[in-house]
Amino acid sequence: MSAQPTEGLVANLIYAPIMSLDGYVADQEGNFDWAMPDEEVHAFVNDLERPVGTYLLGRRMYEVLAYWEKPPELADQPPVIQDFAAIWAGADKIVYSKKLEKASTARTRIEREFDPEAARRMKAAASRDMTVGGPHLAAEAMRAGLVDEYHFIVYPVVVGGGNRALPDDVHLELELVEERRFRGGAVHLHYRRRA
Repeated sequence: MSAQPTEGLVANLIYAPIMSLDGYVADQEGNFDWAMPDEEVHAFVNDLERPVGTYLLGRRMYEVLAYWEKPPELADQPPVIQDFAAIWAGADKIVYSKKLEKASTARTRIEREFDPEAARRMKAAASRDMTVGGPHLAAEAMRAGLVDEYHFIVYPVVVGGGNRALPDDVHLELELVEERRFRGGAVHLHYRRRA
């Protein structure tokens, strides 16, 4: 897992998709029910997200994650769900969208376009790590050389098409930092961009 940057160092920008074995975050119909984390994976994701201070999100990813602002009957949910809701509420969110008029969550601002140089400055000024969510926005950040770490949670399912986790037009040299197998068959692969 990524540690918080020490004073004077640039925060890490992390891309952490949950994906199928053939590299998709959603199938051709937009479904991702095959990737619903069990308690073990959810607790791991919580620990992965805990050091994050800012989420950079595409509109569709934001609309999926906005659920966590006020999940229904949160007090009756398992601790792992309550924990993630608190992590989400405690982080800043920047949503990149030409269509979204108003944010439905607290600590959220909307930007019309992703500006790599603005993101680079934000990263340099951040005291906590940042994540980029949504494969299209992540692809822009990859093309700009902004993504430092990749945490792939790969489910043992092949969906045959849909929304790809990684773009076709980016070449990355990565170093495997760690890996973990989960009881349900998912695998976590943590890579760092080679300098």
